[in-house]
Amino acid sequence: MPHRTELDPHKFRRRGVLFVLSSPSGAGKSTIARKLLAADPYLEMSVSYTTRPMRPGEVDGKDYHFVDLERFREMVSNHEFLEWAHVFNERYGTPKQQVSDILASGRDVLFDIDWQGAQQLFQLAGGDVVRVFILPPSLKILHERLIKRATDATEIIDARMARATSEVSHWDGYDYVLVNDDIQSTYESVHTILKAERLKRSRQTGLIGFIRGLNK
Repeated sequence: MPHRTELDPHKFRRRGVLFVLSSPSGAGKSTIARKLLAADPYLEMSVSYTTRPMRPGEVDGKDYHFVDLERFREMVSNHEFLEWAHVFNERYGTPKQQVSDILASGRDVLFDIDWQGAQQLFQLAGGDVVRVFILPPSLKILHERLIKRATDATEIIDARMARATSEVSHWDGYDYVLVNDDIQSTYESVHTILKAERLKRSRQTGLIGFIRGLNK
């Protein structure tokens, strides 16, 4: 396909990248994800299913697929998720079919999921998964960002801060760990990681044929 040829001018062909961004809420992963998607036409977001209520400004099918608990449980029973997890008493899951369709189109897949989802995804897809964890400069700054964001009540912010400590403790389950003290430079680092991972020899499935051709 054209986009694959642009990414792979020598036609080596490669396996797609399952690119995971995780962070405590408010540490910047959503902003970085939006910047990646705007800058990189070969990357597409995996849209999760969730049982949580839709927030003002969100669009069903774009931000999340919003479903009730009964439907979510039905999808779990039918093995329709690559991974799913409980977060703040709600459920979130990554649909298998959507990810397969994105990879089949020649694009890489971006995931905005927590450490539980990242772990499950890695267990399923192994070497095709690249995991990046975004840290805040400090928990104090993280708390200030959550207050400034003004999207959650005080009790929700307190719960997010309590969860942040647990999430940070899983930093060593990631391939890359970055401190977001400047959103632009952190975004640039994340995009550099993605571009480098695309070039890994282990992903160039057609490289062996090219090498054999050199020896003819």
